Amino acid sequence: MKNRNATAGRSHRFAYNGLDRVIHERARLGVITSLIAYPKGLPFGDLKELCGLTDGNLSRHLQVLQAANIVEIAKRFEHNRPQTLCRITSQGRKRYLEYLAVLEQVIRDAAVAVKAGPERKRTLAPT
Repeated sequence: MKNRNATAGRSHRFAYNGLDRVIHERARLGVITSLIAYPKGLPFGDLKELCGLTDGNLSRHLQVLQAANIVEIAKRFEHNRPQTLCRITSQGRKRYLEYLAVLEQVIRDAAVAVKAGPERKRTLAPT
């Protein structure tokens, strides 16, 4: 019988629980990365262009990110025209940086696996 304590720490090594599902979706990842690059925020139209999204698609992703307190949306008027400004929150910045740290670990693990090659034997328990 396998020693459960010996394998417990290693059995979930590649689970990557820190990959935040809200952030990990491709369009939302693009939105957040854009907003990180522009900490003062971006107008809706500029964000839409940077991320290659439609109005409706961007609007829906922003709703999800706003509900998760990752972005904040401010409605204002500029030159007598309504404008929506999107900005990352401090909590959103923190979550994004935590997400990136886990993603970096995924990349490191993948690099090790590729270097080890297909000959690497599968072992979960110490020999």
